[in-house]
Amino acid sequence: MTQQDFTIEKLGECTIQSPIKGINFTDEKEHILYHRDLDSLKAYLDKGIDPLNFEAAGPREKIFFDPANLSCGIVTCGGLCPGINDVIRSIVMSLHYHYGVKSIFGFRYGYQGLVPEYGHKPIMLTPRDVTQINEMGGTILASSRGNQDSSVMVDTLEQMKIGILFCIGGDGTQHGALAISEEAARRGLQLSVIGIPKTIDNDISFVQKTFGFETAVSEAKRATYAAHVEAVGAPNGIGLVKLMGRDSGFIAAYTVLVDNQVNFCLVPEVPFSLDVFLEALKKRLEARQHAVIVVAEGAGQDLFTSSGKHDASGNVKYTDIGIYLRDAIKEYFKTSGMEVNLKYIDPSYIIRSQPANPHDSAFCLLMGYSAVHAGMAGRTGMIVGYWNNLFTHVPIALSVSKRKKIEPKGWVWNSVLASTGQPASMI
Repeated sequence: MTQQDFTIEKLGECTIQSPIKGINFTDEKEHILYHRDLDSLKAYLDKGIDPLNFEAAGPREKIFFDPANLSCGIVTCGGLCPGINDVIRSIVMSLHYHYGVKSIFGFRYGYQGLVPEYGHKPIMLTPRDVTQINEMGGTILASSRGNQDSSVMVDTLEQMKIGILFCIGGDGTQHGALAISEEAARRGLQLSVIGIPKTIDNDISFVQKTFGFETAVSEAKRATYAAHVEAVGAPNGIGLVKLMGRDSGFIAAYTVLVDNQVNFCLVPEVPFSLDVFLEALKKRLEARQHAVIVVAEGAGQDLFTSSGKHDASGNVKYTDIGIYLRDAIKEYFKTSGMEVNLKYIDPSYIIRSQPANPHDSAFCLLMGYSAVHAGMAGRTGMIVGYWNNLFTHVPIALSVSKRKKIEPKGWVWNSVLASTGQPASMI
């Protein structure tokens, strides 16, 4: 990885004075360090080169687009997540009030809205249309999964004279945004493509935190609280909670940290043997007569033979680990002659459909503002990131290069082990 990987594409020179008044502008030379530890920084300095760094987000004094002649588009793709409406509202408000952009379109049902054959007509978005949408879960633009032809989508954008497209979505969405950006560049179009990373799993690389994650963890705690109440309310009670997390177990891990009544946490990054886990669970029940288990949806997939089937986004369809564990636990204790009372809770769709909590709402507002500032300054092929508690610009290609995962030897997982008391290894 080199500094070139962090370079943000620009459509051209910014020559127009920004209409924003009364604020401090972000200097073009302002950057945010990637490495946070002293040894890594010293290694770069000893070589006489600059440490890896991100371009800082924020309003520029000079912008690329003339607001009076600009049309913008917003699209939301993939699964639902708390805060999508907050981001939509933030983008519309910033474009309208900060820059004076009047022509803002919302493309409905994800990237399908950019393909005429689906018949989803775009809608105009004004401040009045988005005034209170932040109080609702989901997305007013609706969403969809699945790949669409980037050439057809760019045709639509070109015909509508869209100058900036804001793509709100996760890994698959940003792959699509990158394809749109590359197709526009091949045609020589002055189209800015700005991604806003949306994933309840918090698994976007080079982004410290994605919006909606804190709300998800807060709502997940309700499920683990209920599981604990049920577990202690019956002899050898077991509360089993399945949470979202296909390839990264951040929701499960952080839910355990905010509710340290959980006794076992199973995540995709840390393999486990079913026999070893069941034996540890039995010892827990013998000692305390109750147990609470949190499992991420992608955990334990090595226990199954892959179905080979894929969803509309191209993801492998996973076996339901929650149902599998529920049945395996019941069968194990039935065979061993030990009575258990198991309650299974799957709050996944309840969690992701919630409105954003106050902290996430503020985060969404600032992320939307940062996206608008980036687009107006002619950046493209990038997402708005968050690193060292500061907003940044991250090339889409870099952000989708790999999934962010829990490091099994890192501080997050070490904290989970300390909180649960579960064996460090269950293989």
